[in-house]
Amino acid sequence: MSPTPTGRLFRTDTGSDLVLRRTFRAPAEDVWASLTESDRTARWFGPWEGDAAPGRTIKVQLAYEEQTPWCDLLVDACEPPRRLAVSMTDASGTWRMELLLSEANGVTELRLVQHLTTEDGIGEVGPGWEYYLDMLVAARDGSPRPDFGAYYPAMKPYFDDLTTG
Repeated sequence: MSPTPTGRLFRTDTGSDLVLRRTFRAPAEDVWASLTESDRTARWFGPWEGDAAPGRTIKVQLAYEEQTPWCDLLVDACEPPRRLAVSMTDASGTWRMELLLSEANGVTELRLVQHLTTEDGIGEVGPGWEYYLDMLVAARDGSPRPDFGAYYPAMKPYFDDLTTG
């Protein structure tokens, strides 16, 4: 079964926000740990090293990208277990993101928000975040890792269409 794209695009005063969601039958604190503890981020995104705190820069390895590069990630805000805001710089530029958690009745919703200054390239970016969030789901529930080939280029038209909607 092919994954279904979930991303939505919202226009803001400063650009656009690409928003993707996943839900987990787990407390927010446990999902937070999957987003912030290096040994757990290594399972779905990549490990990190350094002194993580607001205003500090850590090194993150993009473990599931070609050549597994390391990049700088600035922790803009950290409000456990509800909000993590980061800025990441890599060969593609600067990525400003927030990971937002809300919990109700034993279910935690994760919203990944990428703050975009341009919608150019969203057809490549969106499928990548869908893939990484499904990697997080697989890491948490022990299911097989998804294949990136099921996300890109298959989801590219969906995300490209968001810019015209």
